[in-house]
Amino acid sequence: MAYPSNQPPQRPGDAAAGIEVTDDFERFIQRNDIFTRAFWDDRIRNKKTDAFFASYRMEATPRRGDGFTQRDFALRNASWLISDLISERDAENGRREGFQSAIRNDTPVAPMRQEVEDPARMAAEIKRIALFFGADLCGITELDERWLYVSRVDTRDFSEAPNTLPDGMTSVIVMGHQMEEELVATYPSALAGAATGREYSHEAAIVMQLAAYIRNLGYEAVASMNDTGLVIPYAIKAGLGEYARNQMVITPEFGPRLRFSKIFTNLPLAHDAPKPLGVRAFCDICTKCADACPVKALPYGPPQTSTDISAIKGVRKWTSDAEKCFGFWAKLTSDCAICMRVCPFNRDFSRWYHRLWLKLALSPWRRLALWLDRKRGGRRKPADWWKAAR
Repeated sequence: MAYPSNQPPQRPGDAAAGIEVTDDFERFIQRNDIFTRAFWDDRIRNKKTDAFFASYRMEATPRRGDGFTQRDFALRNASWLISDLISERDAENGRREGFQSAIRNDTPVAPMRQEVEDPARMAAEIKRIALFFGADLCGITELDERWLYVSRVDTRDFSEAPNTLPDGMTSVIVMGHQMEEELVATYPSALAGAATGREYSHEAAIVMQLAAYIRNLGYEAVASMNDTGLVIPYAIKAGLGEYARNQMVITPEFGPRLRFSKIFTNLPLAHDAPKPLGVRAFCDICTKCADACPVKALPYGPPQTSTDISAIKGVRKWTSDAEKCFGFWAKLTSDCAICMRVCPFNRDFSRWYHRLWLKLALSPWRRLALWLDRKRGGRRKPADWWKAAR
C-alpha cells in the first residue's frame, strides 16, 4: 500500500529522532514479518522452522550441549507462560493477542471521566504508574499512523484482517522492560531465551494493567506488544533511545537490553521529545554486531533503504537480512541475540565506570571508547549461570 500522496513522508521531529523517510515510503503489512511468513511462505517454512516453534511447547527434542539441555528449554518455555496465555486466549477467532492482534480490553471504559487540566502532570503520573507496575522505562509520543500496520493477521489462515483503533487516539505510551544481563551474556542458547520470554510475560501484565488504569479514568487505552504497529520508531520519538546498527534501540540506562510495549490512548498527555545522544555516530565506526553475526545478517556501511519484503520500505536505516537471521534461529531451535550481547552499549550503567565509558562513547572520543571495549562481549557459559544459583 503506497503512502497517501497528500501526507508528507517526513514529519517534524523526525530529524532529531534520526528517522529519514523517503518519497517511496509504504506502511508495513504485518503478514510479511519474518515470524508470520514462517507459517505461510514456503520460501521460509521448512522442517527446521516447524521444529523451532514446536520447541516452545517441548514437542521437539532439545539439542544436546551446554545451554540446550531440557532444563534450559524448560526455563525458557516457562518464562513465556503468561505471554502465551494471553496470546492464545482468542485463538479460535484468529487473534493472537500481543503479536498479531492488540490485547483486547478486559475492563470497560469508565462512564465517568477524570478531567485532565494539565497534560504534563498527567504524563508524569502515567510514568509513575508504569514504573509502579514494573516497567523500567516509560516515554510518551504522538500517534503517528506511518508506523501502524496496514493490516493485522488472522492466524486461522494467515490472511490480512482489519487493523483498527478506536477513533480519536492521540498518544502512544511506550514502556521498556529490561532483560537480565547475566542471561543475555549466554547468547546464543536456549537458556538465554528465558531473558526474552520473561520480559514478554512481564510486559503483557504491565501493559494490560496500565491500560486498565487509563480506562478506569474514563479514556480509551489499547494495550499492545508486537502487534498493531512498529514499536521502535515510537520508542525513539518518545525519547527512550536511539536506533543502532544491530536493529535495536540503545538506551542510556540499559543499552540495547530491553523489550518494548506500548499503549494507544486518547488520554490528554504531554509528549516527550527525541533525545539524540550520539549513538548513530558511534555505530558509524563500530561493526562489532555485524562482525559477530554467524550468518552475516547485519549490515555494514551507512543506513540505506530496503526492498526486502520483511522490511519497511522507504525508510533509510540499518536493516538486517531477516531470512538469514531467522534461519539461524531455526537452526538453533531458539532465539539468537549475539548482536545484543556483543554491543558495546550492553553494560550496567548503574556503575560509575560504565557511565564514564558512555560519556566517552557519545563524545568525539568515541574511537577511544570503542578501543576500550575491544575485549568485552564474550559469551558466558550457560552452565555457569546455573552454578551461580547453587
